[in-house]
Amino acid sequence: MFTAIPSRNGYAKTKSLRHESFWLDNPQRPSAKPPVNQDIEADLVVIGAGFTGLWSALEAAIEHPSWKIVVLESDRIACGATGRNGGFVSATLTHGFSNGLSRWPSEMPELLRLGAANLKEIGHRINEFNIECDWLVSGEIDVATQDYQVQGLERVHTEKNKLGVASRYLDTDQIRAHINSPIFQGAIFDPDVAIVDPARLAWGLARELERLGVEVFEHSEVDELQDSGSVVRVMAGGHRISGRLVVLATNAYPPLLKRIKHLVVPVYDYVLVTEPLSNGQRESIGWLNREGVGDSGNQIHYYRITEDGRILFGGYDAIYRGKVGVDPKFDTDLDSFARLADHFVQTFPQLADVSFTHGWGGAIDTCSRFSAFWGKAHGGKTVYVAGFTGLGVGASRFAALTSLDLLQGRDTQRTQLRMVKTKPLPFPPGPFRSWVITWTTKSLQKADRESGKRNLWLRLLDSLGLGFDS
Repeated sequence: MFTAIPSRNGYAKTKSLRHESFWLDNPQRPSAKPPVNQDIEADLVVIGAGFTGLWSALEAAIEHPSWKIVVLESDRIACGATGRNGGFVSATLTHGFSNGLSRWPSEMPELLRLGAANLKEIGHRINEFNIECDWLVSGEIDVATQDYQVQGLERVHTEKNKLGVASRYLDTDQIRAHINSPIFQGAIFDPDVAIVDPARLAWGLARELERLGVEVFEHSEVDELQDSGSVVRVMAGGHRISGRLVVLATNAYPPLLKRIKHLVVPVYDYVLVTEPLSNGQRESIGWLNREGVGDSGNQIHYYRITEDGRILFGGYDAIYRGKVGVDPKFDTDLDSFARLADHFVQTFPQLADVSFTHGWGGAIDTCSRFSAFWGKAHGGKTVYVAGFTGLGVGASRFAALTSLDLLQGRDTQRTQLRMVKTKPLPFPPGPFRSWVITWTTKSLQKADRESGKRNLWLRLLDSLGLGFDS
């Protein structure tokens, strides 16, 4: 069982880290694009150049080549969650199979079909545009690290098989023979997951936007969003961008619409990346197929192998920073890095001497149902989407397509989903929000220490369909 107490060894391993995303620390990162410098009239304005915004602009440009499309980014392309995640591209649209099954059981066959198709289409787009981003459909292994978690995995495996999902169960000997960790007790393999270099994917999408004539402006923070009759007035850098249609894809960042304010809270997630493993170190752990791995605690870890043979190891902490929200100063947290270093060594004790080169954090937009939601504003001229709660690399393209359907008033399989038609319950306001989130986090930690036993508070949240996660 993982300990949440940072050790001296953990601090030693993390003190010389580069405190920036491994993905963004790349000499091939494109030069910054200029900020918006004039008033513009557009058919579509996309606010946010993360995956949701990039896919929205790209799919719109492909469908409507005559449209004038503008993308506004307050910082740099992929500077937020898009360039700070683990690079897992899952077919799930519902933040995992179990979450979707518990909330939309009658729609799960359709959600599974749409998710699998979306994953394949992402791969097709990458090939079509020749985006070099280490795209690999490796699958993902969900592991049990405590005995009680094995039964949970077996139940999930059974439910998946009932719905035709081609998962495969691995017992203790099988999973340890495949990936050599003394804490693995069992696992299920999900083939419908890819891994990717998320920053290079985002940069590739942006390059294609430029080829298609889409204007992308960086360092162009939007200050105001107002309905002006036939258009939405978007103010950025002192200039007016008039959009006939708008996609709002700011996710964890402060919402430009008050109606989103209580539906999403930003939480911080942290990641470490090792130096490249030697041949001997790699042989000591196996893991030859580079599958993504996630464990089964309430506070999960996720890990994978990069193209150059490093291990990325992240997760566990999901830290709410209160009313301060999102601030670059939270991108570094030495206590979280130390915990991750300890947990890494517990997972792979044979790699205790491996050092870490990068450690970073970033804000995730979490909502009480753990999955994306949509809404309209300004008489339907603006559509917003938020609340991914992680696992958004793949789901973001589905979210973008759904947003474009809603903007254009199209009745599609996507827009008919209850998942799309409904919204999560709001988080409580003010100081009570911090109390609820803090108590929930402590309760989840206690459940992990006590073989998954959920206290009265967690059982109440379960009965209401509420939660807090990253």
